[in-house]
Amino acid sequence: MSVPTHAVSAAAGARRREPGPWYREPWPWLLFFPPAVAVVAGTITMGIAFKTFDGVVSDDYYRQGLAINRSLDRDARARERGLSAELQFNPAGDRVRVAMAGDASSDRPLHLQLVRAARSGDDQDVTLVQVAPGLYEGRLARAVQGRWHLRLEDEAGQWRISATAQLPVDRPIGLAPPSTTPSVPEEPKWSVPRT
Repeated sequence: MSVPTHAVSAAAGARRREPGPWYREPWPWLLFFPPAVAVVAGTITMGIAFKTFDGVVSDDYYRQGLAINRSLDRDARARERGLSAELQFNPAGDRVRVAMAGDASSDRPLHLQLVRAARSGDDQDVTLVQVAPGLYEGRLARAVQGRWHLRLEDEAGQWRISATAQLPVDRPIGLAPPSTTPSVPEEPKWSVPRT
C-alpha cells in the first residue's frame, strides 16, 4: 500500500512550526544575556567605588609635593636636636603616653598623628599634654587596629619624628627622625667565568 504524496506533504507541513513572538525564542535571550550581566556588574562596581572612596589620590598633589621639602627640613631639625620618643598605648587602646628624649625644649602640647595609608577617614590627630618633664599623654577618639604610620611633632611644626607600627601592641614603640641616607642595596658583582 502506498501513501499518496499529497498526504506526506500535508504531514510535513503540520510538523513545521509557526514562529511565535520574539520573546519566546531562545536566541534573543542568549544574545541579550552577556550585555545585561555586564551592565549589572558595572553598576554594582560603581556603587562600591562611590561608597568606599579611599581618598588616595589628592587634588592638590602639586602643593603636597612642595610641602615635602618643608617636612624634610623638620626631619633634619629633629636629627640636630637628637630627638626620639617611646610611645605606649594603654591596654584599652584609647590613651597614649609618650616619653621624649633629646632637646624637645618645650612644655607646650605635642601633636601625634595616626595615619592609615589606604583609608584617610580613619586618621586621628591626638593632642598630647605634658604631665611630667619629658612625659606626655593624650586620648584617642577611638581604639586603633592594623598598620599605622605614627607622626609626632611639636605645636609650632618645627620638628617631626615618626615610626610605622602594627597596632595594638603591648610594648613601647620607638619614634625617631628618618635616616639621612636611604639604604640602597649593594649591586651584585658579576664574575665572568674564564674559559
